[in-house]
Amino acid sequence: MCGIFGFVQPGHTGARAINSTRIIQQLFLLSESRGKEASGFASAQNDRIYLCKIPQPSHVMVASRDFKDMFGPARFRENSAIAMLGHTRLVTHGYEHDNRNNQPVVRDQVVAVHNGIIVNVQDLWNKSQNLQKTTNLDSEIIPAIIGTSLSAGNTVLTSLRTLYASIFGVANIALLFSKWKNLALATNNGSLYYISDPSFFMFASESIILKTILDKCGHKPYITQKSILQLKPNTCGALNTETMAWSIDSLAAGYGEEFPYMGHADPACEIFEPCQYTGPVTVINRSLEHGFPETPERLIRTWEERRQRIQALRRCSKCLLPETHPFISFSNDGICNYCESHCSLPVKGLEAFEKIVEAVCLKTGHRRCLVPFSGGRDSSYVLHLVKTRLRLEPLAFSYDWGMITDLARRNQSRLCGKLGVEHILISADIRKKRENIRKNVLAWLNKPDLGTVPLFMAGDKQYFYHANKLMETYGLTLSVFGENLLETTNFKSGFCGIRPNFIKQNTYGLQMGCKIRMVAYYLKKMIGNTSFFNASLFDSASAFASYYLIRHNNVNLYEYIPWDEKEIISVLRSAYDWEVDPETALTWRIGDGTAAFYNYIYYMIAGFTENDAFRSNQIRQGLLTRENGLKLIEAENEPRWEALKRYCATIGVSFNETVGRINSVSPLFTQEAWRPDCSSL
Repeated sequence: MCGIFGFVQPGHTGARAINSTRIIQQLFLLSESRGKEASGFASAQNDRIYLCKIPQPSHVMVASRDFKDMFGPARFRENSAIAMLGHTRLVTHGYEHDNRNNQPVVRDQVVAVHNGIIVNVQDLWNKSQNLQKTTNLDSEIIPAIIGTSLSAGNTVLTSLRTLYASIFGVANIALLFSKWKNLALATNNGSLYYISDPSFFMFASESIILKTILDKCGHKPYITQKSILQLKPNTCGALNTETMAWSIDSLAAGYGEEFPYMGHADPACEIFEPCQYTGPVTVINRSLEHGFPETPERLIRTWEERRQRIQALRRCSKCLLPETHPFISFSNDGICNYCESHCSLPVKGLEAFEKIVEAVCLKTGHRRCLVPFSGGRDSSYVLHLVKTRLRLEPLAFSYDWGMITDLARRNQSRLCGKLGVEHILISADIRKKRENIRKNVLAWLNKPDLGTVPLFMAGDKQYFYHANKLMETYGLTLSVFGENLLETTNFKSGFCGIRPNFIKQNTYGLQMGCKIRMVAYYLKKMIGNTSFFNASLFDSASAFASYYLIRHNNVNLYEYIPWDEKEIISVLRSAYDWEVDPETALTWRIGDGTAAFYNYIYYMIAGFTENDAFRSNQIRQGLLTRENGLKLIEAENEPRWEALKRYCATIGVSFNETVGRINSVSPLFTQEAWRPDCSSL
């Protein structure tokens, strides 16, 4: 879930043929796409290992005095050997403003950087009662286990195997040691690439980072893009930083006792750990908050009173949609126009999809594909099928915009770790994204309007753009998407005055005229509520273009296989221990940190949520009875109070004031003959 990278240069003369300072700088800058909340490095020079880490992105790090002193041109003119590790952080465990939680992490004379999430970390600490945590990082368990094993007299290779035999989840790691002049790398999902040469060694989390550096920084003529190699899943390697001898071994037991080129440091290197960071902290992160105060009784009472009125709403006699749904009408039999216009979703069959796959593989000569991967149930099941049934070589891709829940991130780690699937993560400027949400939520609270609620979720839509760019960058022609068409929610555009399209072939499809009318609606509402003219405007426009205007180069697997909720959850739970949210019976949207908030708005004002629309689609498709659907939405529409509090804490607004303001909005079912606002269209 972060970026890790490193560079090694020996002390002999031949190493000076490359621009080492520029290479290290580019490793930092190019790895920033994987994490922008903190950065750090460890540098082994002259029998000392120096550490520096800050709760700031890596472009701030490379401009710092510490970086220039450690990696400036003068340092390399001295012709001294250097081995460095770097890290760019996406926060999942432990706030970045406590610098102890940033990486590299040091313990028991082992210096480590880690990309991934160890999902069973608490169990490991509980089993090792003689070990005490000093940070909130899951990554701290790595040097703790390695250091304990080394202290017991085991080799580095044996210690790595002990570590990987005990952890669950993705772990791409790089290590330096005080007692050995070696760099060690290990991975269980293959998200590590390297170039090994007698004059230098470098590695990064993505091959494209190394390719870009070769293009930008210059290199010896014989070093080409073919020199970039992947450290395969479930393998490890060790580099002697003096002789530059590199060896690879398996993380499975029984393949040798130690790496062949270990170099003992005599005397042992002294590790200089950083002082507590005293620089500016521009934003205090609150996204990991737990243990919130009790929900005020007045808020609960308002919701309960509103629910009683919602239960009295007229609903379609076939599905679950209420009379407040945009553009709904009922026949004499009480059946809504959404049911009467429904076209059954065809299933083309997995064999048809396999023909597409084989045609692509025959044309390209490889079985690589992209799988957009949120960590939710549908994309998780697609990744499972693509790897285990279709025998493709997937590259999982996630766009983290700051509102993906840690639960979803852990599920991403579970699947990629067990399947051995490389995971490309593109991290937005999370602090800026959350600030954009805060501004739009405050603007909305000033003049509530259901049509503008999607502005809260606009920040995640750029993932379509990034998916297209990744396919181009990696030369891929197949992107396997997991879009459940039963999740179509016409009401979101309906509240903007856009009539439903009953023959949509995807959840994001709108005709051009409807897109123009939607833009006109937003402009009208923004002019009437100028608080929406804020720093988020460009980001929202970019999201609209990414979602509605650019071409989506995906093949949707759920057009070829039936969507079976019980089967999907059963497979994910049994094969990967896929995590669910204990606060809700839902398995949909539990990885989306915004869903609890916007669904609360829709429920309190319109009397229904996404769940009503989703279950209604299931009923029309013959997958669910109306009786069971009513029972499901009664449970699923319960407020997720803890998720609401976490959302408010994450974006920096008051939970009590925000929910109180939502509760004060007059609901649609008190407004006679309510209709969507189409006056701007």
